[in-house]
Amino acid sequence: MSTPTLRPVVTELRLSAFKTHSRAAFPLGPLTLFTGPSGSGKSGVLEAYAALARLAGGESLDEVFRDPEGCVPRHARPDAQGRRGFRIGCTVDGPVGPVRLDVAVQAEPELRVVGERMTGGGETLLETALRDPRRRTVQAAWHTAGSVAVTRAPLPDDRLATALLPLRVAGKTSGQLLALAAAEQVVIALRSVFSCDPRPELMRLPAPRGEARLRSGCENLAAVLLRTRGECARRHAALVAAVRAGCGGPVGDLVAERLDGGAVRAVLEQGALGAMPVERLGDGELRFIALALVLLTGPDVLEVDTVADVLPAQQALTVLVDGLDRCLDRRQARELLDVAARMCARGHVRLVGVVGEGTDVAAPASVVHLGG
Repeated sequence: MSTPTLRPVVTELRLSAFKTHSRAAFPLGPLTLFTGPSGSGKSGVLEAYAALARLAGGESLDEVFRDPEGCVPRHARPDAQGRRGFRIGCTVDGPVGPVRLDVAVQAEPELRVVGERMTGGGETLLETALRDPRRRTVQAAWHTAGSVAVTRAPLPDDRLATALLPLRVAGKTSGQLLALAAAEQVVIALRSVFSCDPRPELMRLPAPRGEARLRSGCENLAAVLLRTRGECARRHAALVAAVRAGCGGPVGDLVAERLDGGAVRAVLEQGALGAMPVERLGDGELRFIALALVLLTGPDVLEVDTVADVLPAQQALTVLVDGLDRCLDRRQARELLDVAARMCARGHVRLVGVVGEGTDVAAPASVVHLGG
């Protein structure tokens, strides 16, 4: 039996009848890279992970799945009642041990959760089922182990029941405490997710001063640099070293330059060559800088909705990047993966990314090849 980890982390992702995936289970390590030909389902894996994260954060199904029919394989035939759907789930390791969460979603004719199960410690800790299709609720039963084995109550059919459990359970019995601890472990792991896709065309524009948390598209990178450069000299030095390795030409520093009107822009200091605004860099160099910053910083600098009443030392940030090596040359991709490997080895950052076929993955990464 594996030793429980201090920080809850997702160690497996399961997809069934979700886009191109059927009964698929993907183990996830500290650094996991998906690769394969176009149409093999690489992006779908990250979409499912991000969907679970948003559901754990309290968002409703219609907020998370704007095109639910598009999540169901086109060849999937409806049942006698005209229903089609998909399943997504994960395993979260942490202080409680492995906890499994599986969610069955009906996409047609109405978007709703039709079943959810959370198991851990050899027990079914939470289970929901759609009993009456006319009502917008599911019947939930959670582990009590008191005078009665389970407690039953209706819950909304458009939310993740696991995330709602702490609002409904008093925690008076050992069974309730186990169910609450397992639910907390799942929610902590899933909410500590930052989906990142740097957009060079937006990064070239000045950023409003005072935005201290990096957005998913990294368009406010300059404003974040203005903060981080003064907060931690060690991390900033590591970022400059990474940029020096990944960008052409000399790099002495990476700073934020204040502009008129309350905006800032990022500038490379190139010694005798002077200062060069980063908007003159190529797309690959801009994406490299943004991704290096993401990996070298922490959740307090990223736009991540972590669990506020849990200490940072008990949370591990997971970065999701589709097209990790997009626009990067071989050298840049190698340098970025080296940064990722170093940071992931420390235990407080994890990375799940998609890379193109043929990318040189020399870093100690778990590589998942899709599409045969």
